[in-house]
Amino acid sequence: MIVTIKDETFTGETLNELNLEFESESVTVKDIITQRVLQEVDIYNSKLPDVFNGLVKPTEAEKTLNGYKMKTRKKIDGEKQVYIALEAFNKNAYFVLVDNQQAESLEEQVMLSQESKISFLKLTPLVGG
Repeated sequence: MIVTIKDETFTGETLNELNLEFESESVTVKDIITQRVLQEVDIYNSKLPDVFNGLVKPTEAEKTLNGYKMKTRKKIDGEKQVYIALEAFNKNAYFVLVDNQQAESLEEQVMLSQESKISFLKLTPLVGG
């Protein structure tokens, strides 16, 4: 089953879109995050562009307007990125909405369909706050 995920702002503006494939209709939030991060890393590693567009910042990168600028062009460790992404979820660095319902935990089971809408909303720290 293929489901489209979107990075969105709180106003509903789509920043990024990605299609993910799942073997089952029943998955956990952890499965969704893991699949997403591994696909982003695979895309980056196959081309090694200057900028990594992904859910979380790789260790050796700087945040830019369009993603994360890598200090040197080298492959990113997918498993390490998954760990960072799962920790970020637990620390509320971003929200995952599945069919407009906020996911509460990594182990939460969700039922997917072709019409499912999965959104990731990143939180932006306030300046000076």
